[in-house]
Amino acid sequence: MNTFVIRSLRAGLTGALALVIGAGSSFAASWDMPTPYPDATFHTVNIKKFAEDVKAATNGDLTIKVHSAGSLFKHKQIKKAIRSGQVPIGEFFMGLLANENPVFAMDTLPFLASDYNEATKLWAATKPKIDALLEKQGLMVLFSVPWPPQGVYAKKLINTASDLKGIKFRAYNASTTRLAELASAVPTQIEVADLAQGFATGRIEAMITSPSTGVSGKAWDYLSHFHHTQAWIPKNVVVINKAALAKLSPATQKAVLAAAAKAEKRGWDMSKAETDSKIAVLKKNGVTIVTPSTALMGSLKKIGATMSAEWAKKAGDEGQMLLKAYK
Repeated sequence: MNTFVIRSLRAGLTGALALVIGAGSSFAASWDMPTPYPDATFHTVNIKKFAEDVKAATNGDLTIKVHSAGSLFKHKQIKKAIRSGQVPIGEFFMGLLANENPVFAMDTLPFLASDYNEATKLWAATKPKIDALLEKQGLMVLFSVPWPPQGVYAKKLINTASDLKGIKFRAYNASTTRLAELASAVPTQIEVADLAQGFATGRIEAMITSPSTGVSGKAWDYLSHFHHTQAWIPKNVVVINKAALAKLSPATQKAVLAAAAKAEKRGWDMSKAETDSKIAVLKKNGVTIVTPSTALMGSLKKIGATMSAEWAKKAGDEGQMLLKAYK
């Protein structure tokens, strides 16, 4: 090979290397992020802001494309997709993992954590165990954001849990079925889309769900009272594949973690604002907003204590320890 050709090759390689270096301190990466909820949901709004923060903090070295409303993977498939490396990051409802370990559903236990302060303490008590479980799968929680708390909707004022006796109570899973049973109500399965017809025909007379669901379903058309019991405050989690995180430069990893911390704080604030705004809409449309009496909360918490004890028995010694750590 003549000298001219060798020099030309060297020049080409040097130029290519300069282009790579000039493009940034690390190779630019683009991540796909599946989420289960529509763009207007405050969880998705918060996640898109998280993606913007990451891009800005890394000067474009890492971009995250959010695929909302289950458009990339269905809700129940997201965690598996992150673990298998099909995607590096994603969001899902933590309670979906209850079959893996009961601790994942601890924040769905009725009347265990009945306000945001208690929900924060419960997350602090359970997060080390959740981190350990996900660590074994090569995963890590980046941040969590709660849903608005669950309240009791009814066609009349509920003074104590005994007022639910004999009432047809909407039950949509094992937990709400058990809650109805312990309140001596009649658990009745019905889909969200059929709530209005169910109340109008007397098929159901009460339900427990969030202010958001009440507003989206125009609850004022078929019931009169919302009891702000804050029965439980379940969470979504954003989870990352640790191997994917490790491939990033130290500076980019730091930026991701910093953006996640901001997203968690912002998300909890957004959840509180969502709760207040939706309760205001219910009130504006004629629903009576009831601050639960001591008698009502005391009777409901007794039911919650029974369900917590049943959960702890299923969870074993570890469940007992977590309950003790929280309380």
